[in-house]
Amino acid sequence: MGFSTAAEFDQAYSSVRSAFASGTTKNKEWRRHQLKRAWWMVEDNKKRICDALYIDLHRHYQESHSTDCAGTQGDILRTLEKLDEWTKDEKPTRLDPVNFLGGTIVRKEPLGVTLIIGAWNFPVTLLLQPMIAAIAAGCAVILKPSDVACATQDLMMEIIPQYMDHDAIRCVSAGPMEMGYILEHRFDHIFYTGSTNIAKVIHAAAAKHLTPVTLELGGQCPAIVTESANIDLTAKHIAVTKFNNAGQICLNVNHVLVHPSVREELINELCRYFDIFRGGEEKQPDHYTHIINDRNFDRLESLLQQTSGKIVYGGQRDRKSRYFAPTLVTGVKPGDPLLSEEIFGPILPIVDANFDTAISFTRGLEHPLAIYAFTNNPADKARILNETKSGGVTFNDCGLHVAACDAPFGGVGNAGQGNYHGPHGILTFSHLRTHINAIPSWLEWCIAARYPPYSIEKAHRMSPPTVPPFDRDGIDKGSSGRSKWVFRFGVLVLSTVIVTRRDQIVAFSSKLL
Repeated sequence: MGFSTAAEFDQAYSSVRSAFASGTTKNKEWRRHQLKRAWWMVEDNKKRICDALYIDLHRHYQESHSTDCAGTQGDILRTLEKLDEWTKDEKPTRLDPVNFLGGTIVRKEPLGVTLIIGAWNFPVTLLLQPMIAAIAAGCAVILKPSDVACATQDLMMEIIPQYMDHDAIRCVSAGPMEMGYILEHRFDHIFYTGSTNIAKVIHAAAAKHLTPVTLELGGQCPAIVTESANIDLTAKHIAVTKFNNAGQICLNVNHVLVHPSVREELINELCRYFDIFRGGEEKQPDHYTHIINDRNFDRLESLLQQTSGKIVYGGQRDRKSRYFAPTLVTGVKPGDPLLSEEIFGPILPIVDANFDTAISFTRGLEHPLAIYAFTNNPADKARILNETKSGGVTFNDCGLHVAACDAPFGGVGNAGQGNYHGPHGILTFSHLRTHINAIPSWLEWCIAARYPPYSIEKAHRMSPPTVPPFDRDGIDKGSSGRSKWVFRFGVLVLSTVIVTRRDQIVAFSSKLL
């Protein structure tokens, strides 16, 4: 399938703009219906989705079904279950006169027309999961599948119009040239998953319209292996992470920083598990994913040729089929080409590092999307959390934090900005709009100081000078907890009286006036 023309995109853009302006997408029943249609879209086309992913990535049915199909459907069902709760209006927790008397409400409103740009490594779930959140928030959506995963792109272009509201949810195909034209348009939000370099282009284009963006990127995610780690499980978890999707995952282990005392044991166990997963070192199993295209294959080939480290496992590769075996490289030093960029493939550099060196090395790189620390020492875990920055952290495994139900997922720094999953996805595509009523007119005397002419006395009547519960050195004065409790109880009693007797109070005040 060719790329969408400028005229085709303009028609799609005009359609979703009109649909959002009509208020259609704000309707909760419309949102529910679209989410249900999305579930059936995946259900009815599971085999076609998995077949397309096999064509693009040579990915086994089980991997595709678990991530791009079952994961997406589970997200839809959870969103439907929690839609009312996650989108309901909220009230500020602080009980003060303005919030109470004005009835302050924080309303979650859809941002508007959103552009969602998918990625090629998981070209279904990384397109549809943001779409689920955008629909749940009440947005109109333009979807742009990855043009690198061609078979999956063509399938998305075919089935999305068949199942989803054609006025409010459109799918367009675009390469780099067409994307330039698309990004000239003003969107109300742009959600992009992919590389840091492309993210900078998208961010710059969005800035021209002051469009907010969510960027889900990657980074050089380290696995830090200490002498206290369970080496058998450590090797098993790292190896399967590197094996899945041939390492073409933003959360993949980029390199291993291992304590020298357990290095040889770890390498032996990694080799053993890779053999188990592959059926032997010389095998090219059909259940193993291949590299997406020649450009990425050649990039990985170049990195492997430039490294000063030693290949101790794997290294077999075939450019024609783009098969690239899991490859262990030892003796890798800081500054090695394998540590110069995110590998995004099945090469795994092993670097000697004690715990202090591992933390220092990790802090010297751009913030990774994840840190994986294998340790049974609580002090080590505390140091990882306190002395490093990353999008997320998983201890003694890899990538589990991305599967945590209703928890935010996202990066920091070069690993991205913003987050989604569960209620956090709805917040990403929403504007928190506060609305409040005027304080009742019979209480105007309480706020008389807001009106000129001004004076210190009037100001102090409306906002009495405060006395902090600490001195100039920041030392708490030890104010009585009992007095705070009495004050709060008094406020609660007064509020209750006002709520329950409001009509009588208004009637009595009217008589006085």
